[in-house]
Amino acid sequence: MKNILVIGATGQIGSELTMKLRGIYGNDHVVCGYIPSAAPKGELAESGPAEICDVTNGEMIAEVVLKHKVDTVYNLAALLSVVAEGRPQLAWKIGIDGLWNVLEVAREHECAVFTPSSIGSFGPETPPNHVPQDTIQRPRTIYGVSKVTTELLSDYYYRKYGVDTRAVRFPGLISYVTLPGGGTTDYACDIYYSAVRGEKFVCPIAKGTYMDMMYMPDALRAAVELMEADPTRLVHRNAFNIAAMSFDPEGVLAAIRKYKPEFEMEYKVEPLKQANADSWPNSLDDTCARQEWDWKPEYDLDRMTVDMLQKLSAKLGK
Repeated sequence: MKNILVIGATGQIGSELTMKLRGIYGNDHVVCGYIPSAAPKGELAESGPAEICDVTNGEMIAEVVLKHKVDTVYNLAALLSVVAEGRPQLAWKIGIDGLWNVLEVAREHECAVFTPSSIGSFGPETPPNHVPQDTIQRPRTIYGVSKVTTELLSDYYYRKYGVDTRAVRFPGLISYVTLPGGGTTDYACDIYYSAVRGEKFVCPIAKGTYMDMMYMPDALRAAVELMEADPTRLVHRNAFNIAAMSFDPEGVLAAIRKYKPEFEMEYKVEPLKQANADSWPNSLDDTCARQEWDWKPEYDLDRMTVDMLQKLSAKLGK
């Protein structure tokens, strides 16, 4: 049985991934790693072990790894794209200096490491449609620069030290469980909240701006399936393109209006978010993930919309 540490376990992805991992491997085998300002609450705190684990403190990570005999680390500590642009030094400290700490601990204690990358790792010189697995990556944001560095540093530790590093490039993630906070693709989650609440949605992204998106259940499953994949099949490691759907604001509006025809939306473009979105690709080619570890999404836009509306209605009492 694996013993897993999730660093950044109270964040948007981490809070849901920790619970999924506990469901698979058992509550006692998955440690919720958090910082004091973001302590776990409710089921996340009560269902299994939790430890203060600051990614910028290598000794602290090592202590948690030794205490719980950890063999696999999911390193999710990072600032989201918009927040990172306002605090670039902190973004680097968490995303890269923190990753270095994780990889050093993994090297010393023989742990496998998952550190996600993002569509933000691409830039305006990247082909905009069906981006291949291996292509030019010249991002113009600190978020993107840190993600490219994450990929390269993780590959370096695999090739030089044999650390079992693996990663996916997450698209924009949509969830009814945890509210987003500071990402370029957050609108695709916020719009569903507005629809369920009966509010007009003010969209910060311009009409016709396509970006890859994914429903959180698919994203969580991708992370687990990659870490369980047969290593002898992996030609690539850091990081795999994964894809599920690509849409612009009009596309998700149309999907919601199938079930809520009265729903309204207007545009008020936020320059920073729009600049990020314009530098990212419209869609990714995930052929390598499908070939090397049998990746396949379960949710398209319509199926996700049905589930989001149902789950949010129950959550919000609407």
